[in-house]
Amino acid sequence: MIDFFHTIRSFIYEYLPNQKSVSENTIASYNTALDLFVCFLREEKKCVNKNISFLSINRELIIEFLDWLEQARGCKAATRNQRLMALRSFFNYAGILDCTQTALYIDTLNIPLKQDDSKVISYLTEPALTALLNQPDVRKKTELRNLTFMVLMYDTAARCCELLNMRIKDLRLNSKHPIAYLHGKGGKTRTVPLLDKTVQHCKRYLKIFHPNETSGSSEYLFYTVSHNSHNQMSHDTVAYFIKKYAEAAALECPEMPENIRPHMLRHSRAMHLYQHNMPLNLIMQYLGHASIETTRIYAYADTEMKRAALEKIESNNATNDVPIGIWEEDEEMINALTGK
Repeated sequence: MIDFFHTIRSFIYEYLPNQKSVSENTIASYNTALDLFVCFLREEKKCVNKNISFLSINRELIIEFLDWLEQARGCKAATRNQRLMALRSFFNYAGILDCTQTALYIDTLNIPLKQDDSKVISYLTEPALTALLNQPDVRKKTELRNLTFMVLMYDTAARCCELLNMRIKDLRLNSKHPIAYLHGKGGKTRTVPLLDKTVQHCKRYLKIFHPNETSGSSEYLFYTVSHNSHNQMSHDTVAYFIKKYAEAAALECPEMPENIRPHMLRHSRAMHLYQHNMPLNLIMQYLGHASIETTRIYAYADTEMKRAALEKIESNNATNDVPIGIWEEDEEMINALTGK
């Protein structure tokens, strides 16, 4: 049987960074979850290190640990869920090394995530998105750049950092099916299709901002100019112009949310895809999520679809004629039924 602590070590230092290529932040988060689990076993269950093994762990113990996080440490549902996901990943790895540990992974799959009522996904409705994209004055060079950035960010559902890190060579605009390559967390690359309108925006942008660059250039796609040199555009620059356009758009569109952030364009694309009936597993791939559980937040957040479903039910009920009892207007039957 594999050793518990040696498995943790290989999971953190070999499997996650080398085989799964997850980000440093994710590795740190998983490491913290396992540290807390061991702390729980030592302090709450009074286990000494030599007695901590896979044989001493079961579904009930894991649930007790998750409850301890909430009750003793004051963790919110989101943190509880994250710790559970870390344990799932760890026990899945343990099952790869030793199939007898697969049962623990299955046990964690049978522990449901706790609904986080405090987590609200902010996104732009389609009218609000249209109002936002109508704000840049494309007769001005920087405004054209800003519009292209927003259009490309929405169409690809990219994280802001993914778009800021994009190179010219990451666009394939002249192929039969235009695509963009996004380099996400943990060095993972995903391919995203581009709409025709987005392709036209990008071509116009490249013609003005990169007139002498080839399609295979490694130059940053979006840049700012300082001291006559091109520099990678910063997140602060993006946050500034999106906030400016959102404030202007709010004057003509009451649906524009307050305190808009760049990441809301990614959320908006995901919500719109879900509202147009794209399956969650495809949205998961589109966004580059590692787990379908992360993508489910869009299903939980879509109150408009829930409201529409309720209104449809109410409408159907309203149009159905109320059935008339066969006893109505039959005095003899009424007397018989009432015992008169």
